[in-house]
Order: sequence, then structure tokens, then C-alpha cells
Amino acid sequence: MAARKRASADASTEAKVQEKPKSKDSVPAEPPTAPLNVKSGFILKLSILLLGPYCYLIFHHYNIDWDLKKSILINAVVSLAGFFVTLKMIPVASKYVLRRNLFGYDINKRGTHGGTLRVPESLGIVVGIVFLVVAILFQYFNFTSDSIWLVEYNAALASICFMTLLGFVDDVLDVPWRVKLLLPSFAALPLLMAYAGHTTIIIPKPLIPYVGLEILDLGWMYKLYMGLLAVFCTNSINIHAGLNGLEVGQTVVIASAILIHNIMQIGASTDPEYKQAHAFSIYLVQPLLAASLGLLSYNWYPSSVFVGDTYTYFAGMTMAVVGILGHFSETLLIFFAPQVLNFLLSLPQLSGLVPCPRHRLPR
Repeated sequence: MAARKRASADASTEAKVQEKPKSKDSVPAEPPTAPLNVKSGFILKLSILLLGPYCYLIFHHYNIDWDLKKSILINAVVSLAGFFVTLKMIPVASKYVLRRNLFGYDINKRGTHGGTLRVPESLGIVVGIVFLVVAILFQYFNFTSDSIWLVEYNAALASICFMTLLGFVDDVLDVPWRVKLLLPSFAALPLLMAYAGHTTIIIPKPLIPYVGLEILDLGWMYKLYMGLLAVFCTNSINIHAGLNGLEVGQTVVIASAILIHNIMQIGASTDPEYKQAHAFSIYLVQPLLAASLGLLSYNWYPSSVFVGDTYTYFAGMTMAVVGILGHFSETLLIFFAPQVLNFLLSLPQLSGLVPCPRHRLPR
């Protein structure tokens, strides 16, 4: 829920009423559009800051098996190509969404010239498409037809694609927020049906005397938890928004933390299956991070484009997927600590106890 005001039919009607009569030969002037400025210097510094520790762990700190490292590097190269494609495609897509009146006004800049500029909306669809293309192309280099991970990989892409589509539908049709809470549960169905991992949790040592078990098998309740996690991740990114670059920025930070966590688990483990689970997570997070950095180049303050609910749903579902299939769904909530806090603070509004305006901004 970005801090923006969408163009409405009432507003356009009111503007037409206020217009002065024009001659037949005159062409009505379009409202000014925000210039597309790429913050390349900022993105370069941010990439070095966030990816520096990750690269250090891969190439220097841990002695990672070459076959696994090669797959990670191939995925990184394809993801880098996705970054440049995103940079090139956003200006093109901006023209098309403006033609369809998918634009908004930055209400944080109200009263200034920037508040009168049309800002293209729903550019998260570009990131979603680039991500899916990169992830599908990577299958050619890494997975064989009999790979045990291929089913879960394709199920993950199906859930992400479904959520991206639902997000774009929300941007176009403006779905009520109560309905938005249910959308991720439907998008997560392919993932939950294909999940073949463990359904157990490790009981903390202080609680073992009371429970009587060190490991507890939750069965179907664990899959219910995974479904709720998908709902939380998508909506928490969506409601923790309102500033230029906040939606994409928090995704970039969380994705970088997930990469570091995965490579630390790979380097410290000797279990091949455990390593492959975390490598699986890396294969999806690297394209997410690369495409998101391309979008952040235009979305950082002053924003040239708005990401829309398309991006927040896409990013939230992707991170939920990597947490579930990477078998660190509990740890994922630690990376979502700011979103958890924001969700708890928002509960009175979400439950209807306090009025919930469309844009929760200070007066």
C-alpha cells in the first residue's frame, strides 16, 4: 500500500468541468509525468554494502564444493542479466501503463511540484516477469528431468506467478483489503501440495521437560503454518509501505540477509540434502535481489515509478517460498522482525477497532 493517490474517474470529470473552452484544433495537454531518473550511484554503493559479506563468505571464508559453487555462480550471472533487463524494460513498461491511466500521485509530496507529477503505477509486473524468465532459464543449466527438486522448483514458480497475477489484478481492480488477506492462501496451494519436506519442529530445551519430546511432528498443522506464513509475508510487505523505495528497499535488505544465512548454513553443514535445500533458496533469492535492485533504481527517492501491489505480493510470496522450501521458515520470521512489529501495531486497524484509512500517513 504505497503512499500514492490513484487517478480516479471523479477527479478527471472534475478537471474537465474546470477546463476552459478550447478551440477545435487545440489538443488537450496531458498532466506532467515524473522523469525517469536512474539512481545508479546509490544502487552501486548499496550492492557493495549488502553483497560484500555474501561474496566474502562464498569465495574466501568457506570451502564450498565446486559443483555447488558453479551452480550458484551460473545463477548469479543469469540474475545479473535480469538486473540489466529490468533497467531497460521499466521505461518501456512505464509508457504502456500511462496509456492505460495506471498512474498515481505521490501524496508525500503534496503541496510541491513533485506532488502534481504523474507517476507510473504497477511497475512490479516487470520485476515479476523478469524473475520468472530468469528462474525458468536457470533450470536448463542446473536441473535434470529426473531431479528430485524439479517438482518443488516448478511448484514454487507456479505460486509466485499466481501471486504476481493476483497482485496485478488488485492494482487494476482495487480489491478490498479484507479480500487481499485471503489471496496468498490460494496462491500458496501449488507449493503446499508439492511440499515433501519434514513437518517436525525442534522443541526448545527449556520446554522439553514439559512436552516430553525433543522433536514434535505437527503433520498437517505444519502445512497450515506454512500457508499462514505465505499470507503473512505477502501482506506484511504490502502494509509496511508508504515511502519512496520502502517496499523494494525492505525486500532487498531481507533478501541479502537470506543469502548470507543460506551460505553460512551451506558452509557449516556436511549433509548434502541440507546443503541442497539452502542452495535451492539461493537459486530463487539471487534473481529476486537482482531484479529488485533494478526496480529500486527508479523507485528510490525521488521515485520515478510506483511498484504497486503487484510487487509487494510477488516479493512476499517469493520470500515465503524460499523460507519454506529452504527449510528455515522459523528463521525467516527473524528477518521479518520490522514487519512483525508493524503488523502488531496495525492489528487494531486491521481488526476494525480503529478506522483504517487507505494511506496511513501522519497529518
